[in-house]
Amino acid sequence: MTAQTAPHPILPLSTLLLMATACGLCAGANYFNQPLLHSMALHLQISEAQASSTVTMAQVSYGLGLLFLVPLGDMLERRRLVLILMLLAACGMLLSGLSGRAGSFALLAAGTLMAGVFSVAAQVLVPMAASFAAPGASGRAVGLVMSGLLIGILASRSVAGILSDLGGWSTVYWVGAACTAVMAVLLARALPKAAPAAPVGYGEVMKSLGELLRQHPRLRSRALIGGTGFATVSVLFSTMALLLAGPGFELSDLMIGLIGIVGIAGALMANVAGRLADKGLEQSSTLAGAILLLLGWFCLWLGGGSIWWFLLGLLVVDGALQALHISNQNVVYALAPHARSRINAVYMTTYFLGASLGSALGSWAWLAHGWSGTSLMGGLLGLLTLGVVLWDRSLLAQSRR
Repeated sequence: MTAQTAPHPILPLSTLLLMATACGLCAGANYFNQPLLHSMALHLQISEAQASSTVTMAQVSYGLGLLFLVPLGDMLERRRLVLILMLLAACGMLLSGLSGRAGSFALLAAGTLMAGVFSVAAQVLVPMAASFAAPGASGRAVGLVMSGLLIGILASRSVAGILSDLGGWSTVYWVGAACTAVMAVLLARALPKAAPAAPVGYGEVMKSLGELLRQHPRLRSRALIGGTGFATVSVLFSTMALLLAGPGFELSDLMIGLIGIVGIAGALMANVAGRLADKGLEQSSTLAGAILLLLGWFCLWLGGGSIWWFLLGLLVVDGALQALHISNQNVVYALAPHARSRINAVYMTTYFLGASLGSALGSWAWLAHGWSGTSLMGGLLGLLTLGVVLWDRSLLAQSRR
C-alpha cells in the first residue's frame, strides 16, 4: 500500500512547530543577503549591482532545486531526503561565511547557489504537513508550517542585520549553518517515516510534471498567480536595502534588518488564509490578496519620502503575498493528493522563477529610475497578478458548469 492508502500518524502540534522552524531556517537562508547588500559591496569591493545579483542567484538556484529535487519527495523516503538536503544547505552557508574571510565574491556566489539549491528541504516539509494532517485540517497544518517559513524569511533580515552589527556581515552565515545542521538532526528524530507516493524512476517522475500541468488548468493559473505575486514583492525585496541605506534614510544594516520585523505581522496572514481555505474561502482571500498588493505598492511609493508609509506598505504587501500563497497551495494540493510533491515542485518553481524575474526587474528599475521607477514596476506586476486572479476565477466558473 502507498502512504496515501495506508493509515498514517497525525503529526502533533510540537512536530508541526518544529517543521515550521526548519522551514523558516531553510527559506530564510536565501534572504540573509538582502539587508547586507551595501556592506557586502563595500567589503568585497564590488558594485551595488553585483552585490544585488546575489538576490537573483539565491532565487534562481532555489527554483532549480524546486524543479529537480522536490519531486524526489514522491519517490524517496521523505524524512531521509529532508535530512540530506538540510545538511547540504548548511554546507552552502559555510561557503558564504568563508567568503567574508577570504574577501571572495566568487566564494559568496558559490555558497549562495549551493544553499539555494538544497534549502528546498522546506518544500518537501510543506506537503508532508498536508499529508499527515488530521482530516479536514490540512489547510491549518499547511498554514502553520508556512507561517514558520514566512516568518523565517522576514526574521532572517532582522537577524542578519543584528549579527552583521555584532560581528560583520558573514557572521549570519556561520550561525545559520550551525542552526540548520542541528535542526536537521532534530527533524530526523521527530518526523515519521514517509514512504514514497510514487515508487518509480526519476525520469518518469520528471516527465509527469508536464502531464500534471496539462491535466490541471488551475495548476497553471494558480502557479502564475504565485509567480506574478512573488515577482511583485521581489521588486521590493531586491531594492529596499538600497533605498533605506541611501541618502534619504541612511539606515545601518541593523536598522534595515529590524524593519523586517514589521513584515512578521503580515506573515501571520498565512495561518488566517489556511483557516479560510478549510472553510472553502480560497477565492475570496485570493482576490483580497491581489487588491492588497496594489494598495501596498501605493503606500510604498509614498514611502520613498516617509519611513511610516514605507512600513505600512511593507506590512500590506507581505500580508497580501501570504494570502495569495496559502490559498494557492490549498487549491493545488487538492488537485492531485497522490502527487503533492510534484504538484508543489511545479507550483513553487513558477513561484521562485517569478521571484527571480521580479528581483531582476526591480534592480533594473532602481538603477534606471530610482524609487519611483521601482514603485511603478511593483504596481505594474501587481496589476498583472490581479489579471491572472480574474482568469483563475473564470476557470473555476467554467469547471462548475
